Amino acid sequence: MEKRLELYVTILNLVGQTMRMNDLRNVVTFAWIVVGLLLSKTIHLGQWGLQRDSSAKAASKERQISRWLHNPKIKPTVIYRDFATAALLVWAEQKAVLALDSSMLWGKYVIIRVSLIYRGRALPLAWKVLEHGSASVSFVEYAPVMQEVSRLLPLHCQVVLLADRGFADVDLMRLAVHLGWQFNIRAKGNLLVHRAFKPSWKMSRLMPPKGEVRLIHTVQITQRRFGPVHLVLAHVRTQNGYEQWMLISDRPTTLDTLDEYALRFDIEMVFTQMTKVCVFTVGRRRDHVANLDLVVVNDDTVDQQFYQLSALGKTQLVQGWRQALAKIIDVGRQLGHIQLLLGLKFQLSQLLCQPVLRLS
Repeated sequence: MEKRLELYVTILNLVGQTMRMNDLRNVVTFAWIVVGLLLSKTIHLGQWGLQRDSSAKAASKERQISRWLHNPKIKPTVIYRDFATAALLVWAEQKAVLALDSSMLWGKYVIIRVSLIYRGRALPLAWKVLEHGSASVSFVEYAPVMQEVSRLLPLHCQVVLLADRGFADVDLMRLAVHLGWQFNIRAKGNLLVHRAFKPSWKMSRLMPPKGEVRLIHTVQITQRRFGPVHLVLAHVRTQNGYEQWMLISDRPTTLDTLDEYALRFDIEMVFTQMTKVCVFTVGRRRDHVANLDLVVVNDDTVDQQFYQLSALGKTQLVQGWRQALAKIIDVGRQLGHIQLLLGLKFQLSQLLCQPVLRLS
């Protein structure tokens, strides 16, 4: 009891300073919702209500939480923006690593999300849900999400954007440059690369032999000749055989570029949890926050479910690149040919249980 009350007072003081709500009672309910989320470690409304210090019945507490979530006078975007802006002030003097990704829900919807990578966890900043039959979306669909994130971050914050190959778009890179962000984006093999005084080739033709990493600096890409950018081309061995990894960066590439991109996998752990589908709820009405608990397959806590995650194929490239033994071959060559004896580590992080808020 004392632990719940102490946590409640702490949260109430925090939200009272940063969030704008239309009624003090709504502030109190929100504080108890957060207490319930943190202590129960689930996204089930009934479990949240059990944590509230009140003589009311469990069903009454759950209905109160549901009414709060459906209250039209509560503006999630405004509340979340105030809180996120205040929380991100500490990044004014730090480097913020952002991950852009998309994932499918029920084969009908796609979530586009930008998360802040922090201590092995992906903290969502902004996202958008579209009725779309594919995880590949156009730049015009996710550009507003990027702009929203830029408004949340403090001025002069150093930002590095990480994105998968589905976002290897010149328009995204131009936007990152316009916002003053650095970027590290995985590319597809059919991307055209223009090198000075050399033939223009698709990126796949520039791949090194198996077991090697090649660094290529100061090139332009696509028919639009965007650049200068810098490349990392890695042909690495994993448990599933050899895989090709192609990264584009606005900064001269090194082995650290691979380490940096590996941080993006933290967001995929969160997406795995969010996209679990219960067959009994596919036909039901879904309203994001209020019915999110309906789409979880079982009643395990979030922490327990993350322990059960199977290794994703992409986690073969994780933080361990610098610990691999590297032998430099022909340092003077422009392509910076590097031989790696790869000893990759697997690293799955426990993640915070995140309530879902969406951009309106």
